[in-house]
Amino acid sequence: MRILFYHAARGWSGGARAFADAARGLAARGHQVSFACASDSQVEHRLDHAAYEVLPMLRRRPWPRSALRLREVLTLRQVEVIFVHTDREQIIASAASRMSVRAAVVRRVGAGDTAVVGPKTRIAMRLAPTGWLFALEDDLRKAPHLSSALPEPMLALPGIDSAQYQDPRSTQLTPESNGSARTIVCMYDAESRVRAAVVLRTIAMLAPLHPDLDLVMVGPGSDGEDLQMHAAALGITNRVSFLGERDDYISILRAAELGWVVCSGDDAVYAYLDLLALRVPVLAVRDAIAQRYVANGITGLLLAPGDTAGTAAALARLLAHDDEREAMGNAARVRVAREFTLDALIDGFERAAMVTGDPAERPK
Repeated sequence: MRILFYHAARGWSGGARAFADAARGLAARGHQVSFACASDSQVEHRLDHAAYEVLPMLRRRPWPRSALRLREVLTLRQVEVIFVHTDREQIIASAASRMSVRAAVVRRVGAGDTAVVGPKTRIAMRLAPTGWLFALEDDLRKAPHLSSALPEPMLALPGIDSAQYQDPRSTQLTPESNGSARTIVCMYDAESRVRAAVVLRTIAMLAPLHPDLDLVMVGPGSDGEDLQMHAAALGITNRVSFLGERDDYISILRAAELGWVVCSGDDAVYAYLDLLALRVPVLAVRDAIAQRYVANGITGLLLAPGDTAGTAAALARLLAHDDEREAMGNAARVRVAREFTLDALIDGFERAAMVTGDPAERPK
């Protein structure tokens, strides 16, 4: 099948990673795969150019002009199915399809997101056969009735190939950390300032009793001035490294004794998966996504939102028991290898492509 992934955002994200993993897997199964992305962007630089065709597109422009440009891509490659994430991408893909090869469009709904059908989406669904692909079962169950969609919304659970992760026990701490320190790595994104504040206050509470405890903040916006000012106000500037977005993010996670996830959506999902595969126990506020990926007391701890004192007490207990952290890490590795596989993600995308690309499945 001829498949196109259309991802207009410039920054690397969990959604971009899901598309990239699916594209690589589908290409390996014999499908003809192309990936259209913003030119000279983080996404273009991080895609696997050897596994599938990467098509850098011009910078953001009005959606009708983008649709005309995409129409050329669809016509030249005779694309049958287009995967998108946003309503803007959907209407561009649907309009381009209507003007060319009449490809079906599949809109992926990221983890924790809601399938909102606004005016632009309704127009797009009239322009091209449309399917919906969800990342989590809970989101699929809560989805509204999607009129004019293909037979049923589908599911592609995020997963990874845990065999590709090196054993963290053989990896040294990152240069940002003191070699004798006990390092907590916090995965951050632009939406997680409130949760990150709890992390900083918790470290401030533990610092007097744990002189070897360091915190590393990593992810988009984690080097922001507001976080650094908050750390300074708490008197823990010397305990915290603010790294921002890093290409060597996995090597930073390998250095951690604990991983604290405050980011959301697909970013949180992949943070959980990476930590589990690296045998790093996970800390996270109890929510629907965290409960899906973190087995409380087995692979990590689920925390009450906003409870700094309770969080500090739980973290202190965990830091005091090396054997418990090691058992959690080992259980995490077993669980991710058994329950959150890359094949499950690829299977979901492949089924969505086959169903939406089959004219017999389309509404009459």
